[in-house]
Amino acid sequence: MKKLLLQSLAVVALMSGEDARAADSSVAGYTKAPAKSDSDWTGFYVGGQAGVSSGHSAWSATQPGGASNISGSLNFFRPFDMFDESGSHFAGFTAGYNYRLRSGVVLGVEADVSFPSTLKASQSFSSPTIGSASYQDTVNTFGTVRGRVGYDANHWLYYTTGGLAWTYDELTRTQSAAAPVFGAPAGTVETSFLGRIGWTVGAGIEAPIVPGWTAKVEYLYSQFGNGDVTFAQGGQKFESDLSMHQVRVGLNYKLGEGSGLDWAHPMPPPLEIDNWVVHGQTTFLSQFAPPFHAPYRGTNSLDSNAGRETWDVTLYIGRQLWEGAQLWIDPEIDQGFGLSGSFGVAGFPSAEAYKVGNSYPYFRIPRAFIRQTFDLGGETVKVEAGTNEFGGSQTANRLVVTVGRFSVSDLFDTITYAHDPRNDFMNWTLVDAGTFDYAADAWGFTYGAAAEWYEGQWTVRAGLFDLSVVPNVVALDPTFDQFQIVYEIEHRHEINGQPGKLAVDGFLSRGRMGKFDDAVALGAATGTTPDIANVRHYASRPGVNLNIEQQIVPNVGVFGRVGWADGRYETFDFTDVDRTASGGMSLSGKLWSRPDDTFGLATVFNGASSERIRYLAAGGLDSLIGDGQLPHPGLEEILETYYRFPVGSWQVTADYQFIVNPGYNRDRGPVSVIGARLRTQF
Repeated sequence: MKKLLLQSLAVVALMSGEDARAADSSVAGYTKAPAKSDSDWTGFYVGGQAGVSSGHSAWSATQPGGASNISGSLNFFRPFDMFDESGSHFAGFTAGYNYRLRSGVVLGVEADVSFPSTLKASQSFSSPTIGSASYQDTVNTFGTVRGRVGYDANHWLYYTTGGLAWTYDELTRTQSAAAPVFGAPAGTVETSFLGRIGWTVGAGIEAPIVPGWTAKVEYLYSQFGNGDVTFAQGGQKFESDLSMHQVRVGLNYKLGEGSGLDWAHPMPPPLEIDNWVVHGQTTFLSQFAPPFHAPYRGTNSLDSNAGRETWDVTLYIGRQLWEGAQLWIDPEIDQGFGLSGSFGVAGFPSAEAYKVGNSYPYFRIPRAFIRQTFDLGGETVKVEAGTNEFGGSQTANRLVVTVGRFSVSDLFDTITYAHDPRNDFMNWTLVDAGTFDYAADAWGFTYGAAAEWYEGQWTVRAGLFDLSVVPNVVALDPTFDQFQIVYEIEHRHEINGQPGKLAVDGFLSRGRMGKFDDAVALGAATGTTPDIANVRHYASRPGVNLNIEQQIVPNVGVFGRVGWADGRYETFDFTDVDRTASGGMSLSGKLWSRPDDTFGLATVFNGASSERIRYLAAGGLDSLIGDGQLPHPGLEEILETYYRFPVGSWQVTADYQFIVNPGYNRDRGPVSVIGARLRTQF
């Protein structure tokens, strides 16, 4: 998939100049933008880049007592793993300035910062004095500040570049076995941070593709000076160097007169050329839980008087392949955590927060899929262009097949008023039914295939998807031995001329999962705290939910969901809810002369099975919840309200959630969660 991303951007870069050939204009939704630009490169620009890196580091460590030093080397290159998203690929942002001389020579300066997916390496070592340990170097972020010298040859810029390069590394020493003479006890982990500054050189090619936009391909080599850190408990000083090779592609947007970019309108226009299109978005979400009643806490409890934030930037890169077929790849940079690391509430308050997080931005590719639409007749309807959708037309009766990496919730259990945490409600169990334990990795995405058959007022959907290798972990099952079947029947209707729909969804998960009563029985027999991981075996977990939405009058819509899932078994990939009921309303600001505003109000009641309650009461930990005890269980009750309004091209949202019995625990809470969201897109 990474290779596909690089190929796609490279093709964008090459489809430039007056000699670029037009793609087949018969493709639905085709929009041709001439690939031409002013030959004057002069001006400021901003952009982004993605690529792959390899790195090498030689290290040495002193030993206590005067013994000879230990040394080794690290190789940072890691191929892309499609099932856990690890690899030494990266993405980031660029800003710079060019000045074109009359001779065609172009002088410039450029700065960039990049965020890797998994740019790290480790090595184990041992000696008689310090025992066994391991050393790990993780590059959290890196960047450059460079000069560029190039030549404009018929609008193609060939350039060389060089300057300053830097990285910010996290170094970790882990004591594996106790040291017989010096050092730390077994299991001791020490972390230190190291900034490196060095130099970089490289070369590249850049060309205009549509007015205002250019694409580039470049290579950089970076060499950094030696750095050192001391791990006090291990009694060792580590010295190391670092060198990196990078191959990257990028898109730049030229600023200046006519660009229209300012603080209120920070995004460029969509990039459209022949049968390619690029959209983008960025969302920042912050939440805070003021002090609440919490007489005790466990490993998975919600923290009182604490806040967290998340931030992401996404590109939506689309290509029309042939008639009715679209390829979409959505590279994304993520950063941040949910409250308490996304623990403490079954109906977690931020669906922008995942089950993993990082203080430093990191690169992912959550979606990469092909969608094929087969028209089957009926009325021709217009399709608006947007994220993961080309503009064009399709017939009312059609068959749509989607294959690749995406979220099950992209297609199933959708409600117009409550399904998008970047625009409407934020709570997990309002965005989707809490009982819809859909197949996903820790970020909510998986591999699979789905078919949707639209016929008149009816739609039937069905899909087959890959489960995670172990419930609620990062990696998906590479054997597809664990899978999920999902189905949906949807009926669209009108009541008094107002549109609405009713849908029934169901799923059946087949995988290695634990039974709560088995975990409790094993814990009682061994005198230990029950652990669901100790009793996993191949089994089935079904669930079903119903959702409804209805426009009451123009600008007023209501919605609701009810759901059930087999509560004898642990949640596989979503959240710890066995029965749920929710309902709410959405009001357009047109009602009070603010047409771009939206007000939402909803409530949800989440319940747990008696088996899950017994497990939690015995001290067991679930995927999101676990206070260490549960003497007084109760329904988890959540109220959420939000107000969204525009500021320039930004969408600003104020959000409030009131949570009673978080984690089904009547001893803790109630909890208020105050949220704010800032979003813009192009």
